Amino acid sequence: MRIGQGFDAHRCVKTTGAEAGDGSGTARGLWLAGLPWEGEDFVIEGDSDGDVAVHALIDAFLAAAGLGDIGSLFGVGKTSRGAGMRGADMLRDTIAHLRSHGYAPQSASVVIVGNRPKVGTRREQAAEVLSEIAGCPVSVTATTTDHMGFTGRGEGIAAIANALVDAA
Repeated sequence: MRIGQGFDAHRCVKTTGAEAGDGSGTARGLWLAGLPWEGEDFVIEGDSDGDVAVHALIDAFLAAAGLGDIGSLFGVGKTSRGAGMRGADMLRDTIAHLRSHGYAPQSASVVIVGNRPKVGTRREQAAEVLSEIAGCPVSVTATTTDHMGFTGRGEGIAAIANALVDAA
């Protein structure tokens, strides 16, 4: 058994049009924990959909297996393999990568850090989606920073994840 930890943070960008939570098949809209979040006035900036919860999970799984990080698997920048990808698709690819190297996900946990969106209203749904993709139980929690720092001011959102893998 091996354990890994991941962290991700992205800037929040105010929106005014259909790109705010439009739920389309593009990387536009607000995506968090594998889910579209409609009705928010911001998106998470990133080369992919900016889903910090999924990105932190990816880093945790890769760290646990000793297989690098999200940048080493998907690249960095607007022309990288991960550019424009949904976080859920990136997680699927990561789990396949783990399995191809002889590792099986056992469990994971992710904490979303920010004031919005209110994760508690969809916590169970997020855990179900992430668990299904990862092929193991994934718990989802959230916290604010009591208005301190970039997450507290709404300038960004972050996530911390832990994952346990076993040699298959």
